Amino acid sequence: MTTGVERLFDQLGHFKRFQACLYFAAIFQAISCGIHYLASVFLVETPKFLCDAPSNITDVLYRNYSSTSLADIWTHYKPGDGPVVVRTAGGDQWELSPCLKALRLDAINFQYKFFGNKTVESCGGFVYDHSEVEQSIVTDWDLVCEKEWLAKLAQPTFMLGVLIGALVFGDVADRIGRRPILMATSLCQFIFGVAVAFTGNYYLFVLMRFLLAMVSSGYLVVVFVYVTEFTGIKVRTWTSMHVHAAFAVGIMVVALVGYLVRVWWIYQIVLTLSTSPFLLYCWKFPETPFYLMAKGRYKEAQELLDTMAYFNGLPPTLKVSELKDDCDQEDGRAMQVEKRLSILDMFGSLKMTGRSATCWAIWFIGSLGYYVFSLGSVHLGGNQYINLFLAGAVEVPSYLIGCIAMDRVGRKKTCAPALLLGGVACMLIIVVPQDIEILAIVLSMTGKFAIAIAFGLIYLYTCELYPTIIRSLAVGSGSMMCRVGSVVAPFCVYLADVWIYLPQLIVGILAFIIGILTMFLPETLGQPLTSTLEEAEALGSKPNTKNAAVDALEMNQTIKA
Repeated sequence: MTTGVERLFDQLGHFKRFQACLYFAAIFQAISCGIHYLASVFLVETPKFLCDAPSNITDVLYRNYSSTSLADIWTHYKPGDGPVVVRTAGGDQWELSPCLKALRLDAINFQYKFFGNKTVESCGGFVYDHSEVEQSIVTDWDLVCEKEWLAKLAQPTFMLGVLIGALVFGDVADRIGRRPILMATSLCQFIFGVAVAFTGNYYLFVLMRFLLAMVSSGYLVVVFVYVTEFTGIKVRTWTSMHVHAAFAVGIMVVALVGYLVRVWWIYQIVLTLSTSPFLLYCWKFPETPFYLMAKGRYKEAQELLDTMAYFNGLPPTLKVSELKDDCDQEDGRAMQVEKRLSILDMFGSLKMTGRSATCWAIWFIGSLGYYVFSLGSVHLGGNQYINLFLAGAVEVPSYLIGCIAMDRVGRKKTCAPALLLGGVACMLIIVVPQDIEILAIVLSMTGKFAIAIAFGLIYLYTCELYPTIIRSLAVGSGSMMCRVGSVVAPFCVYLADVWIYLPQLIVGILAFIIGILTMFLPETLGQPLTSTLEEAEALGSKPNTKNAAVDALEMNQTIKA
């Protein structure tokens, strides 16, 4: 039987009515995190463009196509495949390219090829194809040519905010509680989300998006802890994994709203308002029982236990004093073995060095692959809105299958094949003919499906691979590698300018290599949690035994971390 605060779930239910209502209410706002993380896909979308055209155009030529209007040429125009030639009412002939324009000198006949002299000029402005993108920050602020790097910097700066937000709010939540952080970050998500839509220049836009990234990341980090501390160990794998599913729903919302709304600031407002109902009820959220007990707020903890019992249709017989006595006994045991360690202890032996390096690599490729597939889905060809929607949709079954596989075949036997499958699917893209877009999309979605499984289970797997005295440090350092992957991902996506499938190929090669390395990790399914580095190092080589009370203590400490 479990002891400590974990005991409350044996008596009040692991996932009954109270926890279910709280769980689905909390992860509803996680949808907004998925929304804001991927919103830039259409916020900074660059449509086809050319140098500003002269006035009074009478004729337009592009290859074998001719028209009297520049707007009619966009469906045929391919950037990098020659200029668009226009003639004005005064007889001047101009060659328009994306970043340059040239005036033909002494041109007589109006034809596409010209071998005479030209006067080349820089662009004074730009003309855009508005058939797909009516208005984005790129078209509003001309973030093309020499300013293109500004548009490409928007998503990396957002991901930098994600990294900082995870560090700041994770620590603050341990100090002042989970509930205040959930309320504050949700309110700030709404404020900064709307503020982004009304920024008048690029730099203010980036600043607002950076702050939005911090609070979105803060909410996502804390909500994982929040739902974990309200659900029992029997369902904890499922509840933690499916927070990711809410994030995936956010990606699908981005695709839907992006298809319906083609003006960036209206699009931003609609996305922000989509989860605003959360603000109407989040103030009713209680603090978690683990936090209340840890801070000695026993009266509030007792009120919470009575409320949980009432909503779950059970008599309020569980007293805080019973949980407190168990915690005091466990704290006494913990004092005997606890010792302050540093990150260097994760690399204390050759075996632990290999394990830590592999775990970090899984965190990194999980995040890198996740965002490369999500952000890069719009560049795969075909309908970009359907591609992004599918990139979110394939995640939902991946978490379901991942949960089942984790509990039946094991953590290693789920993670390694998932990475290998993702790697093979992505590397096969290189042999796909350019004109068979559907096959490339299927392979890319297969890669996303597989990577999502590995990314979802690495949280729990890392907890089980390390002992209590260094477990929080292991998860924290892995999370840092995850954030590094998310910062690198946008730059990897931009390699699609070199070759459309290069980002997927890079992720595929890395995933395949890391999948092979994962096969050398020990299996942890059915194994008790370890207390010391010696026990952790022995995982996979000999049986590991310990008393149930210390097991419960370690799981409790993991949850608090």
